[in-house]
Amino acid sequence: MTSRALQSMRVALLHQGAPVPHVGGVIKPMKPGGYSDSSADIAYALKTRGINVITPASHPDVRKDLDWSFPDTPSAIRQAVTEHGVNVFWANTILHSKHAIVELADFLIEKRVKMVGQSPLDTEKYDDKEWLNRWLVQSHEGLQRCFAENQLITAKDVDRLDELNLPAVIKPVRGRGSHGVKVVRDKEQLKRGVEALLKESDAIIYEEFLEGEETTITVMPPGEYTNGRKEGYWALPVVTRFDQVDDVAPWNGTVPVMDNSRALTPEEHAADPAYGIAQRQCELVAEACQATAPIRIDCRRRRRSEGNGGEIILFDVNMKPNATGTGRPGREKQTSLVALAAEAIGWDYPELCVNTLAQAVDLKSLLDRE
Repeated sequence: MTSRALQSMRVALLHQGAPVPHVGGVIKPMKPGGYSDSSADIAYALKTRGINVITPASHPDVRKDLDWSFPDTPSAIRQAVTEHGVNVFWANTILHSKHAIVELADFLIEKRVKMVGQSPLDTEKYDDKEWLNRWLVQSHEGLQRCFAENQLITAKDVDRLDELNLPAVIKPVRGRGSHGVKVVRDKEQLKRGVEALLKESDAIIYEEFLEGEETTITVMPPGEYTNGRKEGYWALPVVTRFDQVDDVAPWNGTVPVMDNSRALTPEEHAADPAYGIAQRQCELVAEACQATAPIRIDCRRRRRSEGNGGEIILFDVNMKPNATGTGRPGREKQTSLVALAAEAIGWDYPELCVNTLAQAVDLKSLLDRE
């Protein structure tokens, strides 16, 4: 996308204004604040690069998250277009088939609105982590042996928990970050953990425990970037994670990711072919999902003892990765895993945001595709 095209944009950030609907009795928990913190980070970063960012407050306060983004409600979205001339929405929210963007599709398409984000119709499917992993393994060549083994657990399965192998991971089907993720090592922990998660949702995931090195890989969609045109999906440098708590990476609101994660050096990457193989697999995942914005895939080696060359297994596809970043006062440690990866290719947070914005797509093409 040319600088002239960027200059013609009137961009508004959308944060999550209300919980998403249940899907088959399965709930996706709402993040406190509805991603208004990262929406403010993005909007502020874009503004520092001269992008015309439209905000609900005429003079947004750098310390007030909600000054920088609109809630993703039909009234707020319509108001942003009709009263403020917004022609690009950055959907920094949880999308689904009943989302306001889908409800207002005819109006927004008529106004030729573009969007940064995934297709709302696809996201609802891909938010089901058990279904997504199974679909990718069964339907896509090159991914058959890439993912951690898992299965659904519902209330009717409680009586057979003793049959399951331990240690294992239990987690929500439609999870958010590390919410509800727990490594269970004995039958009592498994029973208590399953009972607790089933109070939140009708089904949960039981997954093999991968005890080795944890990494995460961000994949960008094809397009024009400040580092050149990319004809296909392309992975940013691998980020390695450490200092997990009970073998689970803590939520970044508790422990900033810059304190427990870093991008691999080129020398570390070159010394272990498994990293490059995992990047190619993650690019295949993004292609299969037809991602139109960055996605992030979490991975681990199966064994703690596996060093260079030990197989890296994919276990969690994040279609809307955390997008916080530094820049606003008081946000000095609030970088994200995606931003850490981008720094490794020389992009600071504002450049990452501008490059992501440049991939905005017509809403019609997002909703019409097969």
